[in-house]
Amino acid sequence: MCWNATADLVAGTVIATVGAVCVARARSLRELPLATLPLLLGVHQIVEAVVWDAGGGGGPATLAWAVIALPLLPLWVPLGVLLVTPPGARARLAVPVAVGCATAAALSYRLATGPVTAHIRGRTIGYVLDLPYAPLLIGGYLLATVGALLLATDRLLRRLGAVVAAGAVLCVALWRTEFVSTWCAFAAVASLILLARTRRAARLPDGT
Repeated sequence: MCWNATADLVAGTVIATVGAVCVARARSLRELPLATLPLLLGVHQIVEAVVWDAGGGGGPATLAWAVIALPLLPLWVPLGVLLVTPPGARARLAVPVAVGCATAAALSYRLATGPVTAHIRGRTIGYVLDLPYAPLLIGGYLLATVGALLLATDRLLRRLGAVVAAGAVLCVALWRTEFVSTWCAFAAVASLILLARTRRAARLPDGT
């Protein structure tokens, strides 16, 4: 697979456009965080196109990319799943939500107190941030994001969780030092599954 500024820009534009459609189809405020996810991830890919054009480094685009990828997603995803989960089933999401909040706080602190730099490595980008207890933080990150999706009551959300979990395994196997960048790109494409969810919700009568 070839990544570069053009590929990220094109993919990001397509995914963000689909995300805008998802947002337009959202029927309630509770649906908005998940409906917005493809839009957020599409913008994320566009930001990475700017990182490519800058030749990596530690500029504003790199920081913006890291803020979305690191503290925002492990908070956004489990809370989004929680909001669309029926009240009687929300207890199952307590661990992913709590872990996501803790992971986001730790990653926010590291971004606020230390530099993050991007390094172009052939056709991928590696992001470098000093992370103490990195395996613990990565585990918490995946539990919050993938775990919340796999525990969802919605079948399409569980399917999205299975796809991004498989993507995580693939990205670790093929691009270990560029895992965050490659997995975020994979997750952005996978988030298009949410279009089917918003299409289904748009067909349901209010109150269903």
